[in-house]
Amino acid sequence: MTNLRALQALANDRRLQILEWLKDPEAHFRSAGRWGLGQGRGVRCFDRGEAWVSQPTLSEHMRILSEAELVQGKRIKQWIFYRRDERRIREIKKAIASEL
Repeated sequence: MTNLRALQALANDRRLQILEWLKDPEAHFRSAGRWGLGQGRGVRCFDRGEAWVSQPTLSEHMRILSEAELVQGKRIKQWIFYRRDERRIREIKKAIASEL
């Protein structure tokens, strides 16, 4: 996986917000445990009541983050629960720091 794909994924404010929320999934998502952002059957599992993004948009953000290997997904029945890939995030941070 190239760092370019990860950098492209990180170039979006909503995806950055998702990664921030996934630092503490229990505070931001219902029944998350160490996994967060359950999605499936057109429902998003935010504890917040606001309409943040549509389900298709959320799915697209999660696909991009997954392909960039910034999150890992785990399917449980019709839901996919996500968590940050901390190893990969550290790797990207190190690559960015070395370029500065």
